Amino acid sequence: MTAADWKDYEILGSGGGEKLERWKDVYLLRPDPQAIWKSEFDLAKYPKLNARYNRSDKGGGAWQVFRKMPDEWTVSWNELTFSVKPMGFKHTGLFPEQAVNWRQMQDLIKGADRSISVLNLFGYTGGASVACASAGAFVTHVDAAKGMVDRCRQNVKLSRLGDNSVRYIVDDCAKFVSREIKRGRKYDAVIMDPPSYGRGPGGELWKLEDDIFDFIELTAALLSDNPLFFLVNSYTTGLQPTVLDNMLSIILGSYGGSHTAYEVGLKTSDSRGVVLPCGCSALWRDGVRTP
Repeated sequence: MTAADWKDYEILGSGGGEKLERWKDVYLLRPDPQAIWKSEFDLAKYPKLNARYNRSDKGGGAWQVFRKMPDEWTVSWNELTFSVKPMGFKHTGLFPEQAVNWRQMQDLIKGADRSISVLNLFGYTGGASVACASAGAFVTHVDAAKGMVDRCRQNVKLSRLGDNSVRYIVDDCAKFVSREIKRGRKYDAVIMDPPSYGRGPGGELWKLEDDIFDFIELTAALLSDNPLFFLVNSYTTGLQPTVLDNMLSIILGSYGGSHTAYEVGLKTSDSRGVVLPCGCSALWRDGVRTP
């Protein structure tokens, strides 16, 4: 599934392990390990290029600036506005391909004809939280990094949504879920975008392939009796969409409903029009708890 309704973002070309992007009026060249084909033209010599992220042999990397650009600016997707800022490890604070899922979740929330509470785990800068809140849901946004939660708050304000539409939580996601279960909290929808690798505040090691099933199973205990959807995203290259789909089917089987899994991508605007793969998602929807 490709996100095709962007006006402020596009991929102008890809290849050689990089992608050339336009973020409104700013042009960035960033690494992308999936773009293993040859580029149609020399991406690094694009005349409007503002900056390129160069990886270091010692890990990490740094931005190389060629043309003046703002430290931070905004891009819009339909009625929503997001802050963009080149950060460490090649990130900009937004994943445009996720607009595929934003649209689906908005449609589900608007079509529910009832109040919907959403839990967004590993919520990052809040693209999904803003999309769901704009559709009328109340969102609990959770991320362990305070800076990312602050960015979510900023994006909520940029999109002219009231703070009363989002609850901001700085916490380890697994510990937060466990406490919410003890508190008896329930949610109509869950979004999770877990990292491939990570460490908890106590040094706990997280590896997606080893821990994701148990975490989905744990989080499913927070679903209401009439849940609307459960969305899982993965950027781990070796984890196929069918694997995510199987986990949702096994864990949420008692709710009935339907489920699907798919690759998420972005189509380049060069003459070849290749689709750049950007991870995968699995979406379960419209279930009712059975005894």
